[in-house]
Amino acid sequence: MQEIVKVSGATSRTLRHYQAEGLLEPSRIGHGGRRFYDRRGLLRLQRIQLLRELRMSLQDIGRVLDGDVDAADALRRHVEQLEQERERLDTIADSVRATVTMLEEGGELVADTMFNGFDHTRHREEVEQRWGRDAYANSDAWWRSLSAEAKQAHQDEMTSLAEGFAAASAEGLDVRSPQTQELARRQFEWVRAGWGGTAPGADAFIGLGQMYVDDPRFGEAYTVEGRNCADYVRDAMTVFAQENLD
Repeated sequence: MQEIVKVSGATSRTLRHYQAEGLLEPSRIGHGGRRFYDRRGLLRLQRIQLLRELRMSLQDIGRVLDGDVDAADALRRHVEQLEQERERLDTIADSVRATVTMLEEGGELVADTMFNGFDHTRHREEVEQRWGRDAYANSDAWWRSLSAEAKQAHQDEMTSLAEGFAAASAEGLDVRSPQTQELARRQFEWVRAGWGGTAPGADAFIGLGQMYVDDPRFGEAYTVEGRNCADYVRDAMTVFAQENLD
């Protein structure tokens, strides 16, 4: 058996996430939580990493590995998604070219053109899988209705929240403290806005906080000056949900 972190390049957090999603079980766990895998586990991880390189969702990967979905069908759907992504990137490239031309040749910068193609919905499939099609549709409609200034304000609030949570964590404030719970309330309002005005219930809000911990892509948003406070954010959100949400 081999310590998989060394031979595969996968991080311990990624391996824990794969295990939580039911994709990859270790043969044994050694001292300090190090995960060891036999030959079968290494081959399974290789397939997972290949399919992740193709940006296939973890749910689809699980179905392919378990034989519930034909690999060719899953990849065919993924090709369609990649083609849609290519179209979006082409739109972004055209937008940037137009901005460069305006800067070099003079003219007014038009916000609608500058931000054309920058899509907050790149996690569409995951949103639909976790919370349903309506959740994605409401969020997408809300985002597209915003002005460039409103979009920037929403993103600025995210940055402010991350910095606030990081400062509270560094100060050692209890997650139940009034200061931290005010941050959790703002987090709730930020999520509700992003969900097109639909307020998440207690389970959804707690699950979202757990996702910040489990998924490194989301956890990065709560890393401030090298300090990751995703665990702290999750705990604060859990307390808020238990005390304020149904």
